[in-house]
Amino acid sequence: MKNIKLSWLLLALVCVGTSVNAAELKIGVVNAGAVLDKSPQKTIALSRLEKEFSVRGKSLESKLKSLRSAQDRLAKDSAILGADEKKSKERKILSDQRELKRLQDEYSEDLSIRRNEELRKLEQKIAQTIVDIAKKESYDLVVYQGVIYASEKVDITDKVLELLKSTK
Repeated sequence: MKNIKLSWLLLALVCVGTSVNAAELKIGVVNAGAVLDKSPQKTIALSRLEKEFSVRGKSLESKLKSLRSAQDRLAKDSAILGADEKKSKERKILSDQRELKRLQDEYSEDLSIRRNEELRKLEQKIAQTIVDIAKKESYDLVVYQGVIYASEKVDITDKVLELLKSTK
C-alpha cells in the first residue's frame, strides 16, 4: 500500500515538475520519528498517562505482593495445615492469581488504548503544525512520512519542532 502511495507521489512530482517548467518548486521534508520523539507534547502526554494510571499500577503491585505473601505463608504452613484447610487456601490463591491476571490484562489494554489516543492527538497536532508552516512559508510540497532520504536543504523538521515547542 505504501509503495502505491509512493508511486503516486512520485508520479505527481514528475507531472508537476514537467508542467511547471522553469518555475522552481519549494519542497520540504519532515522527519516523522524525530518530531514525535523530540516534541514537548509527547513528554506532556506520557506524564499525563503516568499520572492517570499510577493508582491502578500501585494497586496491582499491592495485590501481587499480597498474593506472594499468601503463597509464602501457605508454603511455610502447609505441613501443619489439615488437608481441607490446605486445599481451601490453595483454591483461594489460585482464584486470586486469576483475578490478578485479569486485572493486569485490563490495565495493559486500557493503557495501550489511552497511549494510542494520545499519539493520535499528537500526530494531528504535528500535521496541523506542518500545514501551518507550509502555508506560511509557501511550500509547494511537504513530505512527512515515508521518506528514505532528504538533504538538509529541504528538511524542515527543526522548524516544526520549534513551532511545536512554542505552542505547548
